[in-house]
Order: sequence, then structure tokens, then C-alpha cells
Amino acid sequence: MESSVPDPLTAGLSAVPVPSAPDRPSLRYADIGINLSDPIFRGLHDNHRRHEDDLQHVVHRALETGVRKMMITGSDLEQSKAAIALAREYPGLCYATVGVHPCSAKQFETHPGGESDLLRQLKDLVVKGRSDGNVTAFGEIGLDYDRLHYCDKETQLRTFEQQLELAIELQMPLFLHSRAAAQDFGALLSARLDKLPKRGLVHSFTGTMDEMQHLVSLGFDIGINGCSMKTEENVAVVKKVPLERLQIETDGPWCEMRPSHASAKYLIDAPKLPKAVKKEKWSSECMVKGRNEPCAISQVAHAVAAIKEVNVEEVCEAAWRNSLHMFGLGEESPSTNGNPH
Repeated sequence: MESSVPDPLTAGLSAVPVPSAPDRPSLRYADIGINLSDPIFRGLHDNHRRHEDDLQHVVHRALETGVRKMMITGSDLEQSKAAIALAREYPGLCYATVGVHPCSAKQFETHPGGESDLLRQLKDLVVKGRSDGNVTAFGEIGLDYDRLHYCDKETQLRTFEQQLELAIELQMPLFLHSRAAAQDFGALLSARLDKLPKRGLVHSFTGTMDEMQHLVSLGFDIGINGCSMKTEENVAVVKKVPLERLQIETDGPWCEMRPSHASAKYLIDAPKLPKAVKKEKWSSECMVKGRNEPCAISQVAHAVAAIKEVNVEEVCEAAWRNSLHMFGLGEESPSTNGNPH
């Protein structure tokens, strides 16, 4: 059943031209991992303005593709605030997560008020944002042992535990990150399962078959994007992700699908993306080369469907149902149709 939240296609987006009802795509998508607050969507590349602010054009292309929900990633305190601001700007379409990414965990040590103050501010953002209907998950939190040059292992472990405890206190579903840290990551989650009834999503998953199956057995969903299908091993894992535990995302402006990826051969039936041009030749009708966008979620869905040898409608509806069930996204929870969530 639909809630009373405004339809993003008919309300709240006066600055964005949206497709009329007869032209709306039949497939609907929830991009549950999109870094829409990144300055690159405002025309700033490496802190230099390369073209005009084109966020509204990015949003329009998403709507034209069939994107109906976007969950904007909060990767630290300021980015969480920025994600919430966009959720307010695009009601019914955009929602926010709140948390500190493991690669940004040093901010707990450098925050002017110390760790306890940073945790307090994160809590305040969640409480207010959840009350307003803008915040739907706690994250992006987790562990990243691939990039210890950003933050050491000890700090990551401590701050992950602190944020998990805060998520338990707030009873929020988790938006999780794990890279080369499966053992510690799984152990910290397993120890708290009884306190995390809403579980969460391990986004941008690139782990092994065993790692995926273990997370699924713990009750977590798996987020698939372009980076999740780079190699043949990745593809084999995606094939085995249960549809009732699958969600899809772009993780734009990163994780674009490329011709060199193993997933490329599964895109034969995928719709073509809008033309992409170099940022120096920017046009409002075009994507920017090297900058992934929410509209590209159609390719993620079609690749997953081809890999799993099912029709794309089945993938889209399963992912949509799973995303709404876990995160709400302004809707009444849909029928699970046997979904064991």
C-alpha cells in the first residue's frame, strides 16, 4: 500500500522536469547507494569548477530511467548533513543515511569535541532525520583493510564498534562497508545479531562466495553495483545471491560498469545509457565520462538478471521489495510474498 508521502514524479520536484505518466518506464528502481552530495554532481571536479551545477539533470535522467527512490550515503558527519539536506530538497525521492565510513574514521580522533561529541551529533542527526522521515539507515559504517593508509585497523575496529552500539540504541537498519576484513567484520556483527533485528545491507559487495553466503545466513542483504561484477569470480557470486537478499545500487559517482569488466557480456539486452562526454564538453543532456549516475542502475539490473538467467522484471521487483522492506523509503512495507526478512 502506498503511503501519503508525495510522489516524486508529481510533487516536490518543481525544479526538475519529470516524465509524464504515459512515458514513465515500466521498471522501477531504488538506488540504495548513491553519493549524490558529492561535489562532482555540482560541476566541481577535484575542487575545480569544470561545468555548471547539473544535479537537476542527473535527477531528471534518473527519473526518466525509472529510479523512484535514492538513498544518499552519509560517509561522515558533514556528508550526512548534506545527504539529509538533499532528502529535504527532493521529498519522496531521496533519503539519507548517517554514519562515518571506515576510511574517514580518523575524524573521531580529530573532531573538536572528541569521540563522544561526534557520536552525540550523529545520534542527533538520526533522531531528528528519522522523525522528519529523511533518515532511513545508519551508515556507511564498517571496515576497510584495503585502504589502511586512510585509517589504521585499530581505529577502524574501535569506531565500528562504537557506531554499531549507537545503531543498536537507535534500532536502525545498517548500511555497511566491508573490504578485505571479512573475519573481523563478521565477528563484530555476529556478536550483536540479537540486538540488530532490522539487520542491514552490505553494500557494494565484492567478497567471496563463502563471505556472501555467511552474511546471508546472518540475515543481511547484499548490495550489487558495477564493482560487484568486475571479475568472473564476482559474477559467480552474484549468480548465487538469493533474490530475497538482493538490492541494487550504483554507488555513483564511482563503481561504473566498464567494457573491461566481466559483466560487459551480460549487457546485450540492457538499455543504452545517455551519451557521455568529457567534462570539458559538458552538455545538460549528456552524462559526464567517468562519473557514474543513478540512471545507470538499469544496466546493473539487466546484468544481474542475465547473470542469474531470470527476467529483469523479477530482479527489479525483488530488489525494490527488499529495499522498501528494509529501509522504508517513505512507503508502507510491501507484501513479502514469502520473503524471510
